[in-house]
Amino acid sequence: MYCVKCGVKLADSEKVCPLCGTRVFHPDLPQPQGEPPYPPDPRPRNEEVSRSGVLFILTVLALLPAILFILCDWRINGSIVWSGYASGGVALLYILVALPLWFRRPNPVIFVPIDFVAIGLYLLYINFATGGHWFLTFALPVTGTAMVLVTTMVVLLRYVPGGALYICSGALLGSGGFAVLLEWLLNVTFHLHDTFLWSFYPLAACTVLGAMLLVIAICKPLRRSLHRKFFI
Repeated sequence: MYCVKCGVKLADSEKVCPLCGTRVFHPDLPQPQGEPPYPPDPRPRNEEVSRSGVLFILTVLALLPAILFILCDWRINGSIVWSGYASGGVALLYILVALPLWFRRPNPVIFVPIDFVAIGLYLLYINFATGGHWFLTFALPVTGTAMVLVTTMVVLLRYVPGGALYICSGALLGSGGFAVLLEWLLNVTFHLHDTFLWSFYPLAACTVLGAMLLVIAICKPLRRSLHRKFFI
C-alpha cells in the first residue's frame, strides 16, 4: 500500500502517512463509519398529507351544507324555495375550486370551459326558478363570450409561450369590446337606456393599454430597454 500523495510505501496497519501526514485510504480495506458532517435535525418530520383524504374532506364539506339546505327548506316550506340557490352555489364553488384537485396535473384548457359551463347552468337554474326571461338574451351571450375570450387566452398562453405580449394585448382589446357588448345586452334585455353610457370608458382604457403592449411587443429595442430597467 502506498500514500496517495507522496507515494511512500506504507504498512497495512498505518492510518497516517509518516512522511506527509495524509490519511491512508485503501479501497479493499473496510473503513470505519465516520462522524456525520452536521448534527441530526431534532425537529420531528411531518407526515405527508394524504391527497385522497383532503379531497374526501372537501367533498363532505360541500355535500353536507347542500343537503342541510335542502332538508331545512323542505321542512319549513314544504318545497324547494331557496335551497336550490344555496346548494347550487356550493356545487358551483366545488367545481371551480375542488374539481381540478382530483387531477395531478389539471389542464386549464379543459377546466376553464367547464367552469363557464357550470356558471351558465347555475344562471339557467336561477332563470327558471325565478320565472325570468333573461337567460337567452343576456346570461348565455355574456357567459359564452367570456368563455371564448378566456379560453382563447389560456390556450394561446399555454401553447404559444413566446407571444405573451401579443396575447395580452389582444385580451385587453377583446375585454374593451366585451364591455360594450355587456352594456348593449343590458339595454336590450332590461330596457335600461337607449344609448351607451359607461362602456366606452373601459373600451378606451383597454384600447390604450392593448395598443401600448402591442407597440412594446413589436418594437424590440423598446422591449429590451424596459426589460433592463424594470426586469420585465
